[in-house]
Amino acid sequence: MARKNEIAHMGRILEIDRDFTTVQIIVSSACSACHAKSLCGMSEDEEKVIMVPTDPYSEYKVGDEVKVKTKMTMGLKAVWISYVIPLAVLMFLILSLSSVIGNELLVGLLAIGGVALYYFCIWLLRGRLQNEFVFYIDNN
Repeated sequence: MARKNEIAHMGRILEIDRDFTTVQIIVSSACSACHAKSLCGMSEDEEKVIMVPTDPYSEYKVGDEVKVKTKMTMGLKAVWISYVIPLAVLMFLILSLSSVIGNELLVGLLAIGGVALYYFCIWLLRGRLQNEFVFYIDNN
């Protein structure tokens, strides 16, 4: 059972190499009762595959069922980066540009372009963000 400050999901190990263990998240109906379902997006009906740093002292094998966890703060940070900040950028651009530019179509296109630029910057920083958002396999 995950503590209140953790998000946990059951998964199955697909591959183990020296650096990373590939885990497929098993989506179950338990996600509907999870208090963090709105944060992690795991309750959708699709296959999720994540990379977990390999513990050199673990005795896991391909096909083993494991519990994958991350901190709740990582889920909240992901929500801010992917939803809240882009919405703020969009609203700021629409409101500020609409007072300067009279053409609504141009304002809308520039605002969408600003959000696209934000997501492009996030894409450029994906390596740094990947190091911050770390999942781990629970040994209990």
